[in-house]
Amino acid sequence: MNFCSQCGEKVRFAVPEGDDRSRYLCDACGTIHYQNPRIVAGTLPVSGSKVLLCKRAIAPRKGYWTLPAGYMENAETTQQAAIRETHEEANAEVTLADLYTLIDLPHINQVYMIFRAELVGGFSAGVESLEVALFDEHEIPWEELAFPTIERTLRHFYHDRPLGHFPLHSSTITPEDRERYFGSA
Repeated sequence: MNFCSQCGEKVRFAVPEGDDRSRYLCDACGTIHYQNPRIVAGTLPVSGSKVLLCKRAIAPRKGYWTLPAGYMENAETTQQAAIRETHEEANAEVTLADLYTLIDLPHINQVYMIFRAELVGGFSAGVESLEVALFDEHEIPWEELAFPTIERTLRHFYHDRPLGHFPLHSSTITPEDRERYFGSA
């Protein structure tokens, strides 16, 4: 950030009085520009024994498979964001169940919130997807999953499914986890 969005003057990066971390500060109008993590909301859509995945048509990780999910918009709940993203990416309607995975990625300022969901009706590729398909566990393209958050969510699901119990799974993915997943490139 170079300029204040309130008055247009230059900002500086410093610790405001009474705070404990650096922020963008505008000395002209006194605005402190807080930057907070982005929420990624999505679903784990299930139909019978199959899970719906989307092949990404956009960067990052274009051509890799993911659950339908994306950034939460202002003035919507996480549930609304998850339903909207599922519709945008898979032209699918779902009935939401409980929040299933809550995954912090502090190194990239993101929090993933994935809800279990029941697929209602059909589906087709939305504008952000090259294709969408239903997969049984043995068909999941594990080596072609877009993000560690998606693999972690699916692994929890296939562990919990035979038990018939789906608790909330809260965890963190670190840069080291990401490196193990994608390599050092």
